[in-house]
Amino acid sequence: MSSPPASSNRDQWLALSKRVSRQVNLAWWLETLSAPLLIAALIGAAGLLVVRRGFPHAEPSILVASVGGIVVLLGLACWAWAARKFERPEQSLVRIEAAMGLRNSLSAASAGVAPWPAPMARIDAGLAWQWPRLVVPPLGALALLAAGMLIPMTARSFNGSNAPEQPQAWKQLSAELDQLTKEEVVDEKYLEETRRKLEELKSQEEEQWFSHSSLEATDSLKKAHRAEAERLERELGRAEKALGDLEKNADSANPAEKNRMMEEFDQALQGLQNGAMKPNPALLEQMKQLDLKDMANITPEQMQQLRENLKKNAEAMKGGQGKGEDWSDELLAGDGEGEGEGQGDGEGEGKDGGDGDGDGPGQGGVNRGPGHDPKLLGAQKDRAETGKLTGLEAKDLSKATPGDLLELQDGEHDVDKSQSAASQGGATDATGKGGDRVWRDSLDPAEQRTLKRFFE
Repeated sequence: MSSPPASSNRDQWLALSKRVSRQVNLAWWLETLSAPLLIAALIGAAGLLVVRRGFPHAEPSILVASVGGIVVLLGLACWAWAARKFERPEQSLVRIEAAMGLRNSLSAASAGVAPWPAPMARIDAGLAWQWPRLVVPPLGALALLAAGMLIPMTARSFNGSNAPEQPQAWKQLSAELDQLTKEEVVDEKYLEETRRKLEELKSQEEEQWFSHSSLEATDSLKKAHRAEAERLERELGRAEKALGDLEKNADSANPAEKNRMMEEFDQALQGLQNGAMKPNPALLEQMKQLDLKDMANITPEQMQQLRENLKKNAEAMKGGQGKGEDWSDELLAGDGEGEGEGQGDGEGEGKDGGDGDGDGPGQGGVNRGPGHDPKLLGAQKDRAETGKLTGLEAKDLSKATPGDLLELQDGEHDVDKSQSAASQGGATDATGKGGDRVWRDSLDPAEQRTLKRFFE
């Protein structure tokens, strides 16, 4: 069997050297790429989260393509940086012969001074892949980028905390309009017109929301709305009361009294029609069709239903006016257990005929006290029981302090038994002596009772 030609041996060894050089160069590139790839993946994951939060409708394919392009550019930059350490095929031949102990036979054959040796069945260039070091950086980068793409994110609200808080009056008025819309007790035209005016105020520049003109316009709009709501509530209650009186006294009342009740109802109906805020059109039409002059044709069920509708609408109007906003009313209202009309000395007469000694606030009056709440400043504490005072005996007077009891002695009072003043002719009242004079003559009955309670 003839030996292979020398050119065939040369080609095989050169092919082997190129394969080894590619392996070495790939290792150099991966080594250079590992650290920048992890850093870029961390930054890219954070960037993906920010982009997805700011632009929730961005296409995922565009984000993936962008990330892929950045990775390609980073790989090319690392390839260019690692090219300085790349190994040529001639250097790989030296690596092979050094690892296999070929005694410079490949270098001599490459220089043309010796024939190429026959290829061997097993080639060992002294290289081995470190798989953990090779695989961990790409897998870590892939995990970071996947997290940036898949973690759920809430879309950013551009009208959030950066925008100033709207005036509280706008929120209150909007809530009242929504409540009236829900109850369906007011004509929609009025609600739409009021909402339009409120939107005009909101459409101003944010810097003008709390300006003097804006707040004044808001206050005017709110007061006008409250006035209309109170007027409508009053007229509805007036109409309901007139119907109730007419139904109750239909048989016993004289014609003049009936005419007065019907006129009262007609005036309430006119008041409901004339204002800017009008009641529900169905209720208004029902009131117009009611013929009070012909009570015989009006069934009790119809009258009762109309009264219930009027009462329901009046209560809905009362609930939609946003009352109870003034904190001072709530503070002064108290949570007393009884109601009384406060007298000058804090006692009062209850509404139900009681003695009025309740703990709640009184109503006050011209001939009475202000009727303030005794619990306005909190519950009164019990008096401290100080007990019997005893002195401390000071052995060393040089160390005594002011207030120390130095001595106790038993003695008698020196009472002046002489007459304090001569009797005055023609006087009907005795002058009195000592404290008895102050007690009997200088204090009026109310002050005497006060001192008596104080010294009990």
